[in-house]
Parts: sequence; C-alpha cells; structure tokens
Amino acid sequence: MSSSKPATPWSLAALTVVVVFAIYLATLAPTTAFWDTSEYIAAAKVLGIPHPPGNPLFVIMAHAWGLLPLAADYAVRINLFAAFTGAAAAGLWFLVAERWMRELVPVRWARLAAAFAGVLVSATSWTVWNQSTVNEKVYTVSVLSIALVTWLAVHWGDDEPGPHRDRWVILIAYIIALSSTNHMMGVLAAPAVAIYILRTDWQVVTRPWVIGGVVLAVLVGISINYLFLPIRAAQFPPINEGEPVGFFSQALRDVLNRVQYAKPSVIDRQADLYSQFGNYWQYFSWQFARDWGQFRGIFAGVFAALGLVGLWELLRRDRRAGLAAAAMLGTLTIALIYYLNFKYGFSMHPERDLPREVRERDYFFIASFAYFGVLVAVGLGATMRGLANLLAARLDEPLRWRAAAPVLLIAAIPLLANRTTASRANEYLARDVAIDMLESVEPYGILITAGDNDTFPLWYAQEVLGVRRDVTLANLSLMNTRWHLRQLRRRETPEFEPKKAAKLWQPGPAEPQLHLGDTARAAAGATAPPRRPEGSVFGLTEGQLDSLPEAIGVRQNSGVQLDSLIIAFGNDYLTLQDIASIGLIRDNLGKRPIYFSWSDGNYPDQTLGLSAYLLTTGLVRKLMPAPIKEGGGIVFSNSLGFVDVPTTRKLLWETYRWQTAARARPRGWVDVPSASILQLYLIIYREAGQILGSQGLADEGARADSVAAAVMDNIARGERN
Repeated sequence: MSSSKPATPWSLAALTVVVVFAIYLATLAPTTAFWDTSEYIAAAKVLGIPHPPGNPLFVIMAHAWGLLPLAADYAVRINLFAAFTGAAAAGLWFLVAERWMRELVPVRWARLAAAFAGVLVSATSWTVWNQSTVNEKVYTVSVLSIALVTWLAVHWGDDEPGPHRDRWVILIAYIIALSSTNHMMGVLAAPAVAIYILRTDWQVVTRPWVIGGVVLAVLVGISINYLFLPIRAAQFPPINEGEPVGFFSQALRDVLNRVQYAKPSVIDRQADLYSQFGNYWQYFSWQFARDWGQFRGIFAGVFAALGLVGLWELLRRDRRAGLAAAAMLGTLTIALIYYLNFKYGFSMHPERDLPREVRERDYFFIASFAYFGVLVAVGLGATMRGLANLLAARLDEPLRWRAAAPVLLIAAIPLLANRTTASRANEYLARDVAIDMLESVEPYGILITAGDNDTFPLWYAQEVLGVRRDVTLANLSLMNTRWHLRQLRRRETPEFEPKKAAKLWQPGPAEPQLHLGDTARAAAGATAPPRRPEGSVFGLTEGQLDSLPEAIGVRQNSGVQLDSLIIAFGNDYLTLQDIASIGLIRDNLGKRPIYFSWSDGNYPDQTLGLSAYLLTTGLVRKLMPAPIKEGGGIVFSNSLGFVDVPTTRKLLWETYRWQTAARARPRGWVDVPSASILQLYLIIYREAGQILGSQGLADEGARADSVAAAVMDNIARGERN
C-alpha cells in the first residue's frame, strides 16, 4: 500500500451531505405515513417504548431532535431526522469510497467525482431514498452507525501506530454496542471492521488496556437497554409496548429478545433458500429504476456489474480494503438473508398460495443498498481508469481522464428513475384516515381496530396532534398480549373537547345537546350533554386480566347473552383477543359507545355473530344494544350491513378528508400491502353512492361514485407497478 496520505476531503464530504439532504428535503413526507412511522413518531414525542426490541437509542435521539424548532409540524421534524441521518451516512460513505480508491484512481478530482457518483447512486436507491424521507423505521440511524464505524476503521488503519491509534478501536466498539440499542442492524459492520483491524495490526486485540477498554465500552453502550427501558416503562408512558418494567424482569428479556414475534430457528426455513435469495434480488432490482418498469432489471444488472467490478478491483489493488469490503457485502446480503429467514415475499409468486410476509421487507436490506454505492463508486473509478488507459496513445493524461468522465453520468439514473415513487411529498393519507376514523366515533367511545396500519396512525393523531384523545383504542392483535389489556384497564379517559371535534359532534347554538356517550339511551332517543364515564373499560383487575386463558374451547354457535344483545360464537374456540373483546362489550354496553373499525373486516360478524347489532357510520360500525331494524334513516346494504345514512352522509361530506384518498398519484398507490386502508374509502363511498342514488339523491350519489372511482384508479395503477 502507498505510504502517501492525501488530505481527507472533509469539505466535499460535507457538500455530499448537503446535496443528498437537499434531495431528501425536496421529497420529504409532510406528515406521518403507514406501517411503523406513526408509532415511532408518537414514541419520540411521548418518550415511549415502541414495539420490541424497544429501540431506546432511537427514542432518545429522536425525542431530543424533535425539541429543535426545525418545523412547526412535529412529524416533519422527525422526518427531517431520518433525512439528516441518511444524508450524514452518505457523507461518510463518500469518505470511505474516496479512501479505498487511492490505489486505483491516482487522479484526485477523478477519484472524488467517482466517490460522489457512487454515493449518489446509493443515496437515491429506491429503498434508501424512500426510507430517508419519512421516519418509517429506525434504520437510517443504523445505516449511519454502520457508515461511521466503517469510516472509523479506515481512519484507524491510516493513523500512526501507538496508544493514540488504539483508542479508535475502543470508540468503534462503543459505537457498535450503542447502535445495537437502536437496532441490531448496527452490529453488522463488525465482521468488516474485524478484518480491517486484523489485516492492519492484529496485536491491538492482545493489549490488556485495549481489551479492558473494549469490554467497558460495550457495557456502557448496551446499558441503555437495561436502564432506559425498565425505568421509563415503570412510568407508564402512553406508548409502552411490552411494558418491560423491572431491571431483571422476564418482560424486559422478552422485549429485548423479540419473543412477541415467535421467530423460528434459522434451521427451520420459512421459505426455501432459493426463494429467499430471489426475494433479495427482487428488492435489489427495485433500487435503480423503479419508475421505469421493464428497464428495472437492465439497470439492476448494470449497477450490480459495476459494484462487483469495484469489489474485484479492491481485492486486486488493496487486499485489506477488498477483504473488508467483501466481508461487509457478504454480511449485509448472504448472512442477513439466511438469518432473517423470511417467508415468501409479499409479491413473490402471486400465482401460488404460499405463507407470505405481510408486507414487502426491502427496508431490512437498506444497509446493503446504502453500502453498495461504495462498490459502485470503485467500479466507476475502475471504468474511468480503463477508458483513460485506452486513450493513452491519443491524449495526454489530464485530457484522457476528462474524456472518461462522462461515464459518471450513469449515476444520475436512480435520481431520475426513482424520483416519482421514492418521494413521499404531498402524501397525507395516514394522518387523514386516522383523523377520519377517530371522528367517526362518538365521544368517549371505544374503537376496536385490527393491526398496525389502522392503529399506529390513530396513536399518532391522539398523542402528537391531540385529536380525539377521549376515544379508547383497543387493538385486536395486541389484545392477545397481557400488557395491552393492562394498559387498557389502566388508561384514564381524557375529557372530550367539543370545540376541537368534528362538526357532527358539536351541537348548534339553537339545538339541544346531543346525547353522545350512552349507547343504550341514545338508541332510545334521549338527549343529554356527553359526560365522561367513570372507571375503567375493563371490570376485571389487572391480576384477573393476567390470568385469562390464552384460548378456551366453546361450542360453535353457542354464545352469551348481555341484556338484549346475544354474542354467538363463530368458532369452536375463543382466543385471548376474543375473550377480551367480549369483556369490553360486557363491561361497557350502555356505558360507553363501542365501535369496530371496518378495517377489522368481518371479525365481529364471523367470530362474535354481531351482524344484527352493527350499524355502519362511515369507516366504523357502532355496536347497538338490540337488533337493528330498517327505518328512520337506517337502511340495509349487502356490503355494509345496516347503515345510518344521515350520520354517514355528514361524515362523508362534512368530516372526512376524502380528497386525500381520491387525489391522483403519478403511479397510483405504490405500497400495495397498505392499500387495504385506502380500500376502505373505496368500499364506503362506492356503497354510499348506491344508497344515496336509491334514495333520490342522484347528484350526491354520483359524487360518491366519483370518489370511489378515483380511489380504485389509485389502487389499480399501483398494483400494475
């Protein structure tokens, strides 16, 4: 290796950060989004604990970042956190790429240009770009830590031997350990760093003071898991998933070990290995030209070849860098694919009935896509060198390098070919559906939801925006956990704020106060001001909730009668979520309005036999205390069951932000797995159009039909892409 030490291009690395950040800023999400975005933004706001493993480092960093006056909207501030960490990682990858090319590209400007071009490719790769414009996950922090650790290892290798240099090893160990408290992805840089250290000065790992320092650094780094989580959990923040109270508790171990997800051993493959690697290639093929349809595969092949050429050249010309680069690539692809052991991809083999992931999992490989730009940079540098050598007989050295420079223009392809679908700009649907759903519920109501996409945005709306905090949210999937049941019982219902609520729930100045809180009396036509119900939504104690069985056997079609309401069991067993749902109905009927979200599908019909008692009001269904009859504004629909037409009309046209669902998107709704939430608007407005038309409201019916058609167009075009 050369003993020369060109100056580190700090200013150009900073410029790289600025350029990449500007791209992310121009395509930044203006609010929350689906999947885990709302959960993490809300957790940052309330200093809470998101789903296992709890991600304490992210929560602390994002909470501190969210205090900065960077934007009026809190979600934008946290989205800027994702953009900044993603851009900062790009700057560090630029430094790594420039350093690794010093043995390959002797011309400094060409080396710097190739490093920037390669990093631009990875920064605008579809998954990296898409995840850096909204805080959907914690992975931009992990990518930043991987890039930082890699750069520190490179910097350590160039430092003069001695105690001063050895301190970098301790810092590297600390950052890796600390990053693991954000997500275990952060430790994936360790094999590459180990090779870099062993190829530079393996004796560093035998020095007692270094060994002692590394052990101490690791303990300090991981201590956040064992301090923040149990301490904060014991303060019962609004978001407290897993409730890991106790420094040595089983709950803490379960959160850190992700027991909730019951992942099988890597030996027990959830899909055949060939398909798991094929799924990775599918995601890789999205990275460089996702907007360009049939050309995706071509450009994926081009950039894959450039990256592999770069790796080969590193192995030839700088064995230490080449081995470290190969270790990094292998860890972030082959090893990670094998370890994650995913089911078949959401969109793989659509013609076959297979156990699939509930959504596309490309974000798990974001580090490989971000790092691959370093190899692309080296590949571009090698290509420039090859072209310059071909022109050696015709041009002087400066001219032949300039003549080779146009090859770098290929780096603009991902920027141009991903700019439509990677962008999150102008997308408000997750926020608006959350507000619409909450405003569909009477004051002090209980809303039973199904999963992440119909619950996390509601958490965000309540905890960040302060929308309808009087509504109690019970999640079916989480009601299979004891901690969610305990938190429902423990929750104190905030006061309903009429002035902040939808017009539907605000009595007019000359109108009597609408009765909103008592389902039974409301059905009888009583009118009274809404009053906050006393006590918990569960009549059982926490100990009794903890002792509920995981499942019990019952006779199918048998049931239980609660006054005039009969719950009929649709299966020959009840799970914990079913038992809890029945408990909520029993303990709140006549005390609090009870609603099922339409995102629950037919759960209350098939599992609990409640069809005759469910009254559709927009996106939700209200549980009535007696069988419903048509008349007085109530009609029966084959799709929606009984429908409260007057209330639904007010929701559709006076409350809901249907324009967000119906707006034309350039390539439709790209995230097909979350289209089920968008589809709720399609179903509700389409059926409302038929009902309104049948009641002589032709114009209004046609308007509802046009909304449904626009939503359908978004879904259909997204599926084609």
